[in-house]
Amino acid sequence: MALIRRLRQSLGRLALKSGSGPFSGPGYAATWLTFGGASWSERSYHRLVQEGYGKNVIAQRSVRLVAECAASVPFHVVEEGRRLAAHPLADLLAAPNPMSSGRELFERIYAFLLLAGNAYVERIEGPDGRPLELHVLRPDRISIRTGPQGWPVGYDYRVGTAHRHFPVDPVSGRAPLLHFRSFNPLDDHLGLSALAAAAMGVDIHNAAGTWNKALLDNAARPSGALVFEPREGGADVLSEEQVARLKAEMEEHFQGAANAGRPFLLEGGLKWQPMAFSPADMDFINAKHVAAREVALAFGVPPMLLGIPGDNTYANYQEANRAFWRLTLLPLIDKVLAGLARWLGEDFGPAVGLAADLDALPALAPERAAHWARLEGAGFLTVNEKRAAVGLEPIAGGDRLTPSLAMPPPGDGGAPGPFEPRLARDRREAKGAEPEARADLDPVFVKVWRTRKDGSVRESNHAADGQIRFEDEFFDVGAAKLREPRDPAGPPEETINCRCIVERLPITALEGQERQRAEAR
Repeated sequence: MALIRRLRQSLGRLALKSGSGPFSGPGYAATWLTFGGASWSERSYHRLVQEGYGKNVIAQRSVRLVAECAASVPFHVVEEGRRLAAHPLADLLAAPNPMSSGRELFERIYAFLLLAGNAYVERIEGPDGRPLELHVLRPDRISIRTGPQGWPVGYDYRVGTAHRHFPVDPVSGRAPLLHFRSFNPLDDHLGLSALAAAAMGVDIHNAAGTWNKALLDNAARPSGALVFEPREGGADVLSEEQVARLKAEMEEHFQGAANAGRPFLLEGGLKWQPMAFSPADMDFINAKHVAAREVALAFGVPPMLLGIPGDNTYANYQEANRAFWRLTLLPLIDKVLAGLARWLGEDFGPAVGLAADLDALPALAPERAAHWARLEGAGFLTVNEKRAAVGLEPIAGGDRLTPSLAMPPPGDGGAPGPFEPRLARDRREAKGAEPEARADLDPVFVKVWRTRKDGSVRESNHAADGQIRFEDEFFDVGAAKLREPRDPAGPPEETINCRCIVERLPITALEGQERQRAEAR
């Protein structure tokens, strides 16, 4: 019957028996329901993307968060450790093809790595043999050809009836196609996607949402069974016409959220037997949150960043965000930049590389500030060593330790430190010497405001570059008076995420106009 078929579709496998079971007896008809095992989505790429990225908000937001944040990180072309202000490789990655920007190129690479475990970049060469354009290809359209020894000998790209082949050079291993892949312990050539690992959580999360929607349509009550109790002398079963009319009335007047709470009027011989659930069985919200956390963790996203309750791994949002960058984004960014530099660097020079600009990341500002504070207090480093540690060029006279910074703390128990005897000897030898003869022991020191030259600082900070002050004086930064770049007493608009440093130098270490200004003061 149609009603029985509907129950079968809604609740599972059905067997109709007469004269047995808890609702059986002479002239009774009841349903026995049995349920099979769990049902999971097909693990093909298309099915995973449809169910995960297309239908699951947690999976899609995780992929977008990783891909968009990673693609937003600026990077520099470096050669033998030196950052280059301009380079053809940087121009190519900034505008890889007429249809997309560099940020879109990187976003597609990161997204395909998460969704498929593989990402492919095609290069189109110009007349000079150098790459002229870069394009990201869909991984589901590419297959790998392997040789007799199992190594790739080419890649096949198919879309519709079109087919292209990308051969691999048997000697150098170079190909016009760059293949990024995540680690897969069961495949030598194809990666394992994060979406595949999150598939069970995606299915549970989607199923919980579907279940909750069905409960809402049924006024948040579980289904039940209509039991027909024939009267004496009446028919043992309902006729097809009666079943059809009953089904139509139920669908029209008693199902759906708009009909919640309406009374159910049953004719003679019909009895409604509800199938109740316990409160624990109805706790689908918690099940959804557990599944959502599993999906987020599969993509390396702290659940706190997605607003999923119940996760107390990190003390606050800032710590979760910093862990997200350090543990998920930066390793992924380094992997992609290293692969592109190795693949494209051969056309621009073997010493050319790509490096992310970590100083431009607001999420890492607390770590950067702590790093600068440690460098500023490191008396065992010269000025130029400190400048090199923060990416600044060396200056004249910055390769000598100043007395105030070279003095190490005394040893345990008041014993002299390892450098104190040598400093004392140097001071004795310096007595009576002319100041210019021992410029490294000049007693007059100044502090100099230094600003990065990459255009990533505030205008007021840039205007303060080169200001020279004595230790007890203030720098003029905009309308503020600051003792140092991150002066806690200064206004936040001038101190937060400040990328400047202060150098403390003897006057004789300065040159040109800086020395003239210092001597005039």
